[in-house]
Amino acid sequence: MSNKRSIRIFDTTLRDGEQSPGCSMNLQEKLEVAQALIDLKVDVIEAGFPIASPGDFEAVREIATSLGNRGVEICGLARSNDKDIDRAWEALKQSANPRIHVFLATSAIHREFKLKMTPEEIIKRAVAGVERAKSYCDNIEFSPEDAARTEIDFLCQVVEAVVKAGATTVNIPDTVGYATPSHMRDVISALMNRVPNIDQTVISVHCHNDLGMAVANSLAAVQAGAGQIECTVNGIGERAGNTSLEEVVMAMRTRHDVYDFDTNIESNRLVPASRLVSAVTGLHVQRNKAIVGRNAFAHEAGIHQDGMLKNRDTYEIMRPQDVGFAATDLVLGKHSGRAALADRAKQLGFQLTGEQLQSVFEKFKQLADKKKEIFDGDIVAIIQDEILGATESEWSLVTYQVELAYKSTPRISLTLARDDQEKTVEISDGSGPVDAAFLAVQQLTGVELDCNEFQIQSTTLGRDANGEVTIETDHEGQTWRGRAVSMDCVEATIKAILNATNRILASTRQPV
Repeated sequence: MSNKRSIRIFDTTLRDGEQSPGCSMNLQEKLEVAQALIDLKVDVIEAGFPIASPGDFEAVREIATSLGNRGVEICGLARSNDKDIDRAWEALKQSANPRIHVFLATSAIHREFKLKMTPEEIIKRAVAGVERAKSYCDNIEFSPEDAARTEIDFLCQVVEAVVKAGATTVNIPDTVGYATPSHMRDVISALMNRVPNIDQTVISVHCHNDLGMAVANSLAAVQAGAGQIECTVNGIGERAGNTSLEEVVMAMRTRHDVYDFDTNIESNRLVPASRLVSAVTGLHVQRNKAIVGRNAFAHEAGIHQDGMLKNRDTYEIMRPQDVGFAATDLVLGKHSGRAALADRAKQLGFQLTGEQLQSVFEKFKQLADKKKEIFDGDIVAIIQDEILGATESEWSLVTYQVELAYKSTPRISLTLARDDQEKTVEISDGSGPVDAAFLAVQQLTGVELDCNEFQIQSTTLGRDANGEVTIETDHEGQTWRGRAVSMDCVEATIKAILNATNRILASTRQPV
């Protein structure tokens, strides 16, 4: 593959991916995802939109400062105006490899209804934005927003102007997922043939999945000459999402007979990255999701199983190990040691500190005493709880007791701790144990929550599997997410409610 053209992977999970409803991440979660992206060996991490909020600014600055010397470019998004660009640079300036990503809409519908600007004004504003960004660093990307619906003559004019102004990457976004593969191929071909200075920049593509063609459109663009693909882990993003990183990478690698290009991605880190992003965002990957879904390498039909037993290639075009699934699942039990657990965690994509390993090992032993066999999913759940569940610790669960009877109102006694002080409440209310848990937590913490979504799923197979609870709630007009894992589903529910409550308190710092 050494003679293949190398395609840069620009990951925007932390920016466009986080814009999915309910997918906001706190600083610790963003750092964990950024580290996973570095382990994947993506070329560029778009860490956020610094001017969007103080939290976004801090996240971009922290990622740029702490991870910006790991051989990856750290990028911040900015509209084409001085204030945005100045703010982006302030967040990025400690990075060893900073990139400022400037954007401005160019399509007729955006010019007329959103920006109310003429084509001449658009070009002038775009050039000014690139020149402003160029005064801070050399690595500048420009995106003509809604490029796929922009008149091709005008798009060529814009691209030529921003390249002349110093843009080293020009991204062609299909912002609303309108394009088809032949359409996208034609747009990139036109730019390659008609823009005289196009050889001075890298053409990128950023495709949305509204018609289910983001991956196909991205591959068509690369065939036409694009050198960078913008994508997200699990394909998360606005509306129907973005180009799926794992799908576009493995399409190139698996169909090397068709595509004369490849990426630097460590494909065996795809499943660990997918699991982490799923846990952080609360967006569960569908079982039949390509590459990283639970069923991606599962075979139930007798004909398929017979073929697999005779030759794996009959029904699998990739090896599970190539994307990060373990070759075996049942490996650890209550007699397993710390070293075996550390090795298994590493295989699953987690680099644990000594303190984290100790905490995970203690929880692993507690679970092993309850379960005969420990699955990979159980280990992942414990590790994610340790890494992601320790970010906010205002309120914690001490104990609870629930009394339930058929066709009767549940009764719950709940004790929580905060600042080494315990508070207890007993109530007989609610339509069931979940509703009663919400009411009890609200009464103790004083934080009102309106639950929009409650999900519970097993992390492994079997009746003794851990239950992962994810909730989405509203508080004062904002959406908040909570997550927890336990073999006891009521315990997991209470901890998920507390996780959401603690996020609110950490954000607002309101007294209780």
